[in-house]
Amino acid sequence: MEEEYEVPSPHEHEFEEAVEKKRDGLTQKIALMTAVLATIGALISYQSGSAQNEAMFLKNQSILKQAEASDQWAFYQAKSIKGHLDDAAAALSNSPEIKARFLADKAKEEKEKAEVQAEAQKLQAESRKLGEESEAKLKPHERLALALTFIQIAIALAAITVLTKRRWLLWGSVAAAAIGIVTAMTAFFDFMTDAEFSSTAHKEAP
Repeated sequence: MEEEYEVPSPHEHEFEEAVEKKRDGLTQKIALMTAVLATIGALISYQSGSAQNEAMFLKNQSILKQAEASDQWAFYQAKSIKGHLDDAAAALSNSPEIKARFLADKAKEEKEKAEVQAEAQKLQAESRKLGEESEAKLKPHERLALALTFIQIAIALAAITVLTKRRWLLWGSVAAAAIGIVTAMTAFFDFMTDAEFSSTAHKEAP
């Protein structure tokens, strides 16, 4: 029995070529979009990591300043105790010279105690400021991490679109990319605002 071969008509051949060209065009567009999203994702990842590192550095500085403030407060307490002891010794002494010496020591301790207290309060204020700056740096980092997640979802949906040829997945990819980019832009805007504020504060500082 002879085998029968089906010869496609010119119309069918042209139709298949048109479909293939359409698919190839879609694949190329998705590949280009994926490359752009990957580049954007890399930039977001870099900025997110930079913000996180800066926030950690500021937090560590805040902890160090708080430790220094605690040392100063301990020194302040020691000065207070020494002043009370000098006061008690002066009250119990019958010798005017000894009493005067203890009172002079007490006055010296009171003066030094005021200086130590001022230094401790200054260190505490610096620690609080550094802690607030650290928290401010972490807020854009959290948004950048969210933006990067949406960009990764967009890339994954784009890849699935190429494999399955389901166009509706492409719209999901575009929507995820748009959300990621807008979220990243708000975080970048906060970075720029913070940089301008820091620059202004630095210029105004004496």
